[in-house]
Amino acid sequence: MSLSDLGSWITEMARPGRIWYAKRLAANDTLATHSHQAGPYIPKDFLFQMFPILKQTTAANTDIHFDLYIDSHSDHRKARAIWYNNKFRGGTRDETRITGLGGQTSALLDPDSTGALALFVFVIDESKTATKCHVWVCNDGTEAEQIEDVIGPVEPKQHVFWTSGSTPAAESLPEATFGNCFIAPHDIPSSWLAKFPSGQQIIEEALKRRPPAGMNPDVRLIKRRSCEFDIFKSVEQATYAPKVASGFADLESFLGLAQTVLQSRKSRSGNSLELHTREIFNEEGLIAGSNYTFRPVIEGGKRPDFIFPSQAAYEGASSSVSHLRMLAAKTTCKDRWRQILNEADKVSTKHLLTLQEGVSEGQFKEMVSANVILVVPAGLHDSYPKSVQPHLVTLEEFIGEVRLLAATG
Repeated sequence: MSLSDLGSWITEMARPGRIWYAKRLAANDTLATHSHQAGPYIPKDFLFQMFPILKQTTAANTDIHFDLYIDSHSDHRKARAIWYNNKFRGGTRDETRITGLGGQTSALLDPDSTGALALFVFVIDESKTATKCHVWVCNDGTEAEQIEDVIGPVEPKQHVFWTSGSTPAAESLPEATFGNCFIAPHDIPSSWLAKFPSGQQIIEEALKRRPPAGMNPDVRLIKRRSCEFDIFKSVEQATYAPKVASGFADLESFLGLAQTVLQSRKSRSGNSLELHTREIFNEEGLIAGSNYTFRPVIEGGKRPDFIFPSQAAYEGASSSVSHLRMLAAKTTCKDRWRQILNEADKVSTKHLLTLQEGVSEGQFKEMVSANVILVVPAGLHDSYPKSVQPHLVTLEEFIGEVRLLAATG
């Protein structure tokens, strides 16, 4: 379908009586890992809200069938919402998924959909129970941006909920509540309430709450980004919730606040990974200007995230040389990895740091052919196909490689 179709679809799905749920499809949602139990994971409390009949511990694997329309791909299925609940009978499983999608012919199970933004819109009746579900699986980054313009950025492992008529991404469900880095309103600096803090200021607060001691770079990155998001949501809640509660004089005021919230979220999401990575490089003894350069401007105005060992070394090289490295940082890579191929002409092999939960084997082969090496925090490796896992580089390993090059260069 065209983008004009998507625009019309979004307008239709924003009508009253609909609840949106958005996520990035992980490899264990699709068939990328060859799982026998593939199907999109849906947060348990949310699916219980959509289908209350599922919440029964006395019956094994309670389920319900419903009409699911993947409108992006003109596909209709009699899908199955199921609670795998054998934890209550001596097992270990306690999760809810949507199954019965017909194998990899379904856009939701196609391995190449791994990393794609999927938007589920549940149509609810007067009793607040879902009667059917419409889905859009984004074919590319442009479609994802069009949806994120409505609900804000959707990153890996994040669950975004939105009820038509509310401000963006209404986070009222248990899995979207604040974590250990929540800051109570009375503890938020008054300057932050007067002027929303910059991304760097929030990250500095996350560094204080998650110091480097006892955590390798991979663990540090994941824990700090989670902490940073909690801090961001704390300030967002304290700043904007009172304005929402007091109501709006007119529609323009409501839309203005919604746009402000969206832009704030996009700004945080767009810079977070690079800024955290830079802080970790500093903590690991890499010296800015000597061991790496952050966002240098090089030939043709290109601006990669990181150049190693420095911009001066890069500019002094007459051609591609073995001691140069480039690292791009992108939370998702399904539609964005090709963007890095021309970011540094003198670096033949590109390293890409991503937090995406898996890629398809086919897409990984494309990356290998293009001389792209994936740098993935160790804790996410299990979400990749087994054939791909041995070729992934951890952030700690990448830092070690950069140190070695500096020592021998």
